[in-house]
Amino acid sequence: MSTEIISRVKEYLGEDFPVRLISQGAEALVFETNQHPFNPEVKTEEFIIKYRPFKNYRHPQIDKTLTKKRTVAECRCLVKLNNMKGINVPHLVASDPYNGYIWQTKIGEQLPNGTFSSLKNFLWLHNNDKDAYLSTVEEVLIKVGKQIGILHNNQYIHGDLTSSNIVLQRDANTGIWDAYLIDFGLSGYSTMVEDKGVDLYVLERAIMSTHSLYADKYNEWIMQGYKESFDNQDNLKQVLKRFEEVRQRGRKRSMLG
Repeated sequence: MSTEIISRVKEYLGEDFPVRLISQGAEALVFETNQHPFNPEVKTEEFIIKYRPFKNYRHPQIDKTLTKKRTVAECRCLVKLNNMKGINVPHLVASDPYNGYIWQTKIGEQLPNGTFSSLKNFLWLHNNDKDAYLSTVEEVLIKVGKQIGILHNNQYIHGDLTSSNIVLQRDANTGIWDAYLIDFGLSGYSTMVEDKGVDLYVLERAIMSTHSLYADKYNEWIMQGYKESFDNQDNLKQVLKRFEEVRQRGRKRSMLG
């Protein structure tokens, strides 16, 4: 199926268009390219193309409507976040909601072990007793917490907050890692503390499942950054209270199987 989809993408972009598949999920495929969508002479930057393929099991008109709706919603969210102070996210470059394409700037780079600089891979790189609690790891996780806090402070939730959807990139001037949030396919505006509590719980569980030996300290550092990002302590208390309630519900479900 992926071969068929890739052929469809190449047909849409043009056979000579330089594009490489880098990941494939249930909802979308992600490609990278150095080709600007409007100016073929621009080849100094790298871009990400996210493509929502048509689902054959849906009625064509329903599928087309859903693809357009979800693509537009993600683009609107990106535009809002691009104009939000303090938040680190990719920049929207172009979109074709009728065909399910989103074009955005590429975030991330290669880690010393050759893997992509997602938070998940970064923590795996330090997954040993010698490196797990380095100050670099602490600083990165505090920054991650701050990014989530800024997002929530502005009444937005991510909706799929895993360590794979957080990417690190070095500052061009200082060489220090900055944290970026990516993949806003399930994101949106929400004033509900429940949604924010679920965001935090999903990330906590993701850290625990992939980095269990050091998860307690890692999640503590993330929450430290999260708390530091809140000016309104009453709002923070409400979110933390709901986060704990979501945690308790999750534990009960785990006990019951």
